[in-house]
Amino acid sequence: MNLQAIRKEMRARRRALTDAEHDTCAESMARRLAATNWFQRSRRVACYLAVDGELDPEPVIQRAWALGKTVYLPVLDPLCDRLWFASYDPGDRLAKNRFGIPEPVHLDGRRIPPWTLDLVLTPLVAFAAHGERLGMGGGFYDRTFAYLRGRRCWHKPRLVGLAYEFQKIPSLTRREWDIPLHGCATDQGLYRWRL
Repeated sequence: MNLQAIRKEMRARRRALTDAEHDTCAESMARRLAATNWFQRSRRVACYLAVDGELDPEPVIQRAWALGKTVYLPVLDPLCDRLWFASYDPGDRLAKNRFGIPEPVHLDGRRIPPWTLDLVLTPLVAFAAHGERLGMGGGFYDRTFAYLRGRRCWHKPRLVGLAYEFQKIPSLTRREWDIPLHGCATDQGLYRWRL
């Protein structure tokens, strides 16, 4: 199956879930993730706001705030198609970017580079057995974290995908620009990869 067909199928399956199923899966994933050292040892945690049926990290965000962690959201850099991260607090004003994804609007002094984060929770369309991640095709996460490519050991941040278990596929061909995940948390399990 080609990448566009996988994207189409997985997005349709995500959108077909009921609100109750979305909520149950998100809470199940959050419980698993919150028990990991990845989450417990992280002070700066980047998340995303779910769109298009993505697994919702809201329960993770709530846990992070309750533990005094600083939460960040990705913000598109219009000049270079990479991501920056802006701190996100309860009640912050958001606006939709050119893809319809909510972002913080007041960025003065709140924007940080990706290498200062401890943990980045990424949305995805599908993931495979060795940490391969299939996104929407824009390459934003791959370009943003390209500095991690080729290192002999993993440096900050840890990249962990959030997905429904049905988004796991047998294999994906890793292309030279792809940045693999360190792990993936789903509604039914937790996957860790040595990179």
